[in-house]
Amino acid sequence: MTDLAHVTASPSPDLLTPDNCAVLFIDHQPQMFFGTGSGDRTAIVNSTVGLAKAARAFGVPVVLSTVAADSFSGPLLPQLAAVFPDHEVVDRTSMNAWEDEAFVEAVKATGRRKLVIAGLWTEVCVVLPALSALAQGYEVYVVADASGGVTPEAHAHSVQRLVQAGAVPVTWVQVLLELQRDWSRGATYEAVMDVVKEHAGVYGLGVVYAEAVIGDHAGG
Repeated sequence: MTDLAHVTASPSPDLLTPDNCAVLFIDHQPQMFFGTGSGDRTAIVNSTVGLAKAARAFGVPVVLSTVAADSFSGPLLPQLAAVFPDHEVVDRTSMNAWEDEAFVEAVKATGRRKLVIAGLWTEVCVVLPALSALAQGYEVYVVADASGGVTPEAHAHSVQRLVQAGAVPVTWVQVLLELQRDWSRGATYEAVMDVVKEHAGVYGLGVVYAEAVIGDHAGG
């Protein structure tokens, strides 16, 4: 039973905050997008960039990684690279990023134990490092709409496998709003609204309408 004496207006430690998580972007590259068939690829690009701008707005550390960029898969998604123009990109030969020492060291350098992961393809480049991180004590949150698999079944089964292993499926807007969590936090309010208007579809259009009709602080 719940002990009402210990019920307080305080957030769960399970929530993502700007101070407890890092965002890992794995293999958002042309060749990987060419093989993605689980959903609309333009939508996955939009979700990926929205997630990146969410991380930037809150100063959340990120790790950017590619696989065989020069020999097969091509460069990091340009729209993603533009959000972090001076950020190092860890290029690998391994399909499992967690078997690459430079990648793991970059993750460790963030000092965070909650890892928000997005990547292509879900069934390989997301599942393998996510399971590896879980096995080593990390908490893993998989951004399903900023990831994609070769088929809808491959993506869905991969997310299911990760859930069974203890990972938490989320969406990029969910991450953005969980990081904000209180509309009175003025330091990040405008940045959040900008990301919403740019990448959150009709939600963003609703903010545009509300600001035009009601006023500048009609979002949320």
